[in-house]
Amino acid sequence: MSTDTFTLAGKTFQSRLLIGTGKYKDFNETKSAIETSGAEIVTVAVRRTNIGQEAGEPNLLDFISPDKYTILPNTAGCYTADEAVRTCKLARELLDGHDLVKLEVLGDQKTLYPNIVHTLKACEELIKDNFKVMVYTNDDPIVAQELEQMGCVAVMPLGSLIGSGLGILNPHNIKIILEQAKVPIIVDAGVGTASDAAIAMEMGCEGVLMNTAIAHAGNPVLMASAMKKAIEAGREAFLAGRMDKKAYASASSPLSGLVK
Repeated sequence: MSTDTFTLAGKTFQSRLLIGTGKYKDFNETKSAIETSGAEIVTVAVRRTNIGQEAGEPNLLDFISPDKYTILPNTAGCYTADEAVRTCKLARELLDGHDLVKLEVLGDQKTLYPNIVHTLKACEELIKDNFKVMVYTNDDPIVAQELEQMGCVAVMPLGSLIGSGLGILNPHNIKIILEQAKVPIIVDAGVGTASDAAIAMEMGCEGVLMNTAIAHAGNPVLMASAMKKAIEAGREAFLAGRMDKKAYASASSPLSGLVK
């Protein structure tokens, strides 16, 4: 799998597992899970995690070094375009000009479903300000196409609601998104276990971003290992090409030369 890379915002990565840093019991567990996952891109909720904005408090970057990982600041907890844009600008300041961000603008606290109107507005502002935007969105193929045409470097449709663990509830829409996309499509939200991640990869997604599925597992480090393997297995299955589905049985053994 080492030669099967993907490119995001001009940078090449080998791991297709993107991992979050929230909800772990402490930064040590966060570090252990991320190391085990093999992830190269690590997303950080700027409004919830200290990456330097709280002087004197434990800093995540002391455990997850930007020299080793691509830090992906995100706008989790933002409910308006203005909040999200300000958060991205703060992240760029804290990370010495870092311009790759994950945008999510939420609609309500109960579903954490994306507010597409504010998402589109924030995308427009951030792209004009030279940010490279990876965007969390719903699984609407028209919205996904619009976000790509605006200049987002990756489109990240939800599999199901954030933190729900319900898996990919609408694979048909994601397949349509994949068919028309020219930028990486990364499933974001809803993964609950390794089989969910494998399904996303078997469909042809470039990667999967997850947090709760690992952080809230009974053994987060072991689940991180399982997710790493699931991503790799799903990708290999996609590259291999699955057999056609058939309505009836088909014998595995040759029918010619039977002993009578």
